[in-house]
Formats: sequence, C-alpha cells, structure tokens
Amino acid sequence: MRKSRALASAGAAVAVLGLAAPVAVADGDRGAGQFNIVALPSVIARGGQLTITVDGCPDGGHATSNAFPRIELRPLHGGGDTAKGITTVDFDARAGSYDITVHCSGRSLTRPAALTVLGGVRGGLGGSSTGGATPADIAIGGGLVTAAVAAGGVFWMRRRAERQT
Repeated sequence: MRKSRALASAGAAVAVLGLAAPVAVADGDRGAGQFNIVALPSVIARGGQLTITVDGCPDGGHATSNAFPRIELRPLHGGGDTAKGITTVDFDARAGSYDITVHCSGRSLTRPAALTVLGGVRGGLGGSSTGGATPADIAIGGGLVTAAVAAGGVFWMRRRAERQT
C-alpha cells in the first residue's frame, strides 16, 4: 500500500513538472525576439483555406511558399505580437510537404515542412463502362432467384410432410 502511494505521488510530481517546463521555456524564448510560424490546418487538400499565424511579429509582414501565393500578415488587434494571414492553397500544388518563409520586422524565418498538401482522389466510373445491367447480370440474378424459390419450396414441402405424419 505504501509503495503505491509513493508511486502515485511521484507520478503526480513528474506530471506537474512536465507540464510546467514547456511553459517556462516558451516564456524564455519571447524575450529573445524569436517568432513561431503555425499553419492550420497543417494537412490540407488542394484549394483549401489555410491560416498562418506568426508569434513575435507585432508589425505584420508577409509569408511565401511554393504551395500558395504571397500573402500579407496583419497584426491582430489585442493579440500582442501576433500576426495572421489567410490564403488558399494552389489547385495545381503537388502532393507533399512545403516550407513557409515569413518576412517580419526585418527578419526572415523559414519553417521546414510547415504544411502538407494532400493529393487528389481519382474519381470516375469505378471500372464500369456500361450504363446498366448486362445480359450476363440478368441471367445470374434470375438464376439466383430461381434457386431461392426452389429451395424455399423444398423446405416448405418437407415441413408439410413432417406435420402429416
């Protein structure tokens, strides 16, 4: 019993420290003048709408990538040092990962593989080339219906014969 309590309290302490450490590191980075690029959604289909948010960019700037045209990043009102831009992924973008480069406050930062563009799904007839049932389809269906009726008749006749005896 004592071991389980000790393990539970040790686990709780590790969880608290594990959750607090990234917050402390992130606050320490803010003072260094670094900025962070976030693309949402990070996995997107061609023609989809993409939102780019940049922390550490109080005056705005612009973002570029091979997946979309250059977009302006505008400062968020009440967002502190955050800028945001919305764009549409090119319809002719190839499937794969793309970098995003942000130019902000006289600095440039490239985030490698910031977004992934999905390839399109090939739709179509699914391999069929006719508009309806072929004579072979009708023959197979008719044969199955006939077999089901015959099996039902045999079953019914056997049940009837069992009741008479």
